[in-house]
Amino acid sequence: MSDKQPQLYPGVHAMRTPEKPAVIMAETGATLTYAALDTYANRLGRLYQWLGLKPGDHVAYCLENRLECPAVQWGAHYAGLYYTFISTRLTALEAAYIVADCEAQVLLVSAKTAPAILDAVRALPRPPQIYSLDPVPGVKLFDDALSAFDGSPIRNAVEGSEMLYSSGTTGRPKGVKPNLTGLPLGSTAVIAGLMQRGFGVNEESVYFSSSPYYHAAPMKWGQGMTILGGILVLAEKFDSENALKAIERYLVTHSQWVPTMFHRLLALPQEVRERYDLSSQKVAVHAGAPCPVPTKQAMIEWWGPILAEFYSCTESIGSTMVDSKTALARPGTVGRAILGELHIVGEDGQELPVGQDGLVYFANGPRFSYHKDPEKTAEAYNAAGWATVGDIGHVDADGFLYLTDRKNNMIISGGVNVYPQETENVLITHPKVFDVAVIGTPHRDFGEEVRAVVQLESGVEPSPTLVDELIAYCRERLSPIKCPRVIDFAESLPREPNGKLLKRLLRDEYRARLA
Repeated sequence: MSDKQPQLYPGVHAMRTPEKPAVIMAETGATLTYAALDTYANRLGRLYQWLGLKPGDHVAYCLENRLECPAVQWGAHYAGLYYTFISTRLTALEAAYIVADCEAQVLLVSAKTAPAILDAVRALPRPPQIYSLDPVPGVKLFDDALSAFDGSPIRNAVEGSEMLYSSGTTGRPKGVKPNLTGLPLGSTAVIAGLMQRGFGVNEESVYFSSSPYYHAAPMKWGQGMTILGGILVLAEKFDSENALKAIERYLVTHSQWVPTMFHRLLALPQEVRERYDLSSQKVAVHAGAPCPVPTKQAMIEWWGPILAEFYSCTESIGSTMVDSKTALARPGTVGRAILGELHIVGEDGQELPVGQDGLVYFANGPRFSYHKDPEKTAEAYNAAGWATVGDIGHVDADGFLYLTDRKNNMIISGGVNVYPQETENVLITHPKVFDVAVIGTPHRDFGEEVRAVVQLESGVEPSPTLVDELIAYCRERLSPIKCPRVIDFAESLPREPNGKLLKRLLRDEYRARLA
């Protein structure tokens, strides 16, 4: 928040509107009021203090989407701690690696997540204290520990912060550690300010999210809603029709999606789409992965011009935004910068002119560091102090950004750079294709060849004829070098629930298979 704005956090709203819902579970209607959220956070903060944790120390949470997620987030925040939500899709060793890397002193699990990770975490040289929200044999029950503490405000509380981990698209997950401000609780809330200015969020807003809370956008937007005094409606998981039910039931005004969700919503039968009243919606934000232009256009045709695309990253070095009107007029753009300043830089380190693809840098955005990895941190910044995460794109004459791909996804075939996202954007529009990934695989003559891995729509059978059909479909729309030479079919593709495609896993699989 700016210096002119008051300190805002759930405790402020607990005094003003104590019985107002802060968090609602979409499927069950289970509710946490602002009074209950603030009390829980204060009790948890006091527990952490009693355990000896001080501002700047670290806790970790491995939880499915549930009512307590925002509460435990705020509990750590009230205590001035770093907190990391760990993906429930990681292997036991990957989860244990994050616990060790962030030096978490406390790990909170649930009955659903504990069995998969407990042994690996307990085997660490310095295992954390482990608590569970549900009864789990051999694990201390969290409610029992909390019961000893009251919910009165923590004195001299200072701001804590999330510490997010990248999804490991190029290796092990990297922790992104912001600097703690040491300012009083509620003094800083960058995301809440962006939500206000960019998307019109206020205390009357009702925000729906069905993405895993451990991802950056759901977690930050969830916190932003409870900073601003709105209502967070959290789904246990994404389901196309249940999402429409939630919008109607809770009069949702704002929501957040990834393109794969749009694809599944559009696949609903027309009679299901028309069954629900979606007129309460004001803004539907999508982020997390590139959205094919036809998919976005189809959603705007259905929901109206309420879509807004938000481009950012775990590192939060900057962000862009584009509304529906502009997206229709400038197909493919992810918008202009709303945090930081955009620059496109070539391989020689020089800024490129309008229309030329290069690395996307942000200047004057929030600074960050990769935890325990100064070399990776240094690689992210150039001599001017601009930061990049390896995305490639260009800007037009009016400053609108168009993303081409990630640098590490680029295929070099016969000496020509091929950006697979362009090929994916074509294939995903084929009516028989449900999902697609395009990668480069070794080729004796070309170095790499363009290979598409396709997940077909339900009821469609793979065949050599379909391979020819898909290749011909690409050749009608792309230059030959960008078209796949090989198409394989898979039952599913390795995507994070936020829509991010884990191409590293596919590349590793094919390297091993073709070696």
